[in-house]
Parts: sequence; C-alpha cells; structure tokens
Amino acid sequence: MHKRPCKHEVETSQGSKTETEKQLTDELWLLIAPLFPNQPVSPQGGRPRADTRECVEGILWILRTGARWKDLPRCFPSPATCWRRFKEWTEAGIWSKAWARLLRKLDREGKINWEESMADGTFASAKKGEIA
Repeated sequence: MHKRPCKHEVETSQGSKTETEKQLTDELWLLIAPLFPNQPVSPQGGRPRADTRECVEGILWILRTGARWKDLPRCFPSPATCWRRFKEWTEAGIWSKAWARLLRKLDREGKINWEESMADGTFASAKKGEIA
C-alpha cells in the first residue's frame, strides 16, 4: 500500500469521506515532540521507522473520528504501524505526559475554566463481583 498525500477529504476502504487535516499545529507538536522516542535505524540496517509525527497524527485521527484502524487513510503510516506505536506509547505513559503538557499550556493561556469541568468514562461491571 503506497502512501498518498493527505487531502481535505479522502475515501476510506468503506467508501466514506473523512477529513484528514492535521490535528496538531507546529507549535503544539514542538511542545510534545521530545516525549516521543525517535529510534535510529539499526546498525545492521533495515527499514527506517515511520515518521513519529505522522504516526501521532494518524493515531489522533483514529481517536477523533472513532474509526476502525483499518480505515486509517493511506496518507498516514499503515494502520498496523500506528496501532503498534499507540500501544508502545500508551504502555510507556507518553500520552499522559503529552496531555499534561498541553493542559499546562492551555492553563497558562487562561483557556481552561476550572470552575466548569467534566469527566467522561466507560465503565464495565465486574462479573460475579470480581475485581478487574
């Protein structure tokens, strides 16, 4: 599967039209980029890793749209690559750190009203009283 440039609207494998505009401005990316490890190519050679920012953008596209990984537009790295990075970065706690940095920036700019806040979550009941 060859990558193609992102356009305003791209047809996914199911034929739906989906926006693929960047989720992060350059300013926001520079704020969180140091958190994401950039692994060099192995001395034995091999294929270089997909661009970190492109993976982050692909992951953010999935999270924002709620689409399936296989519907990730081809302008991003492959769905498997983005999923592996998402899993790797989640396990390393990188998303929490990036979120905290972005919140601090918004707070410094006075863009968060701490008087009004809301939390959302999904809950699953424990079967037969077991702790998950």
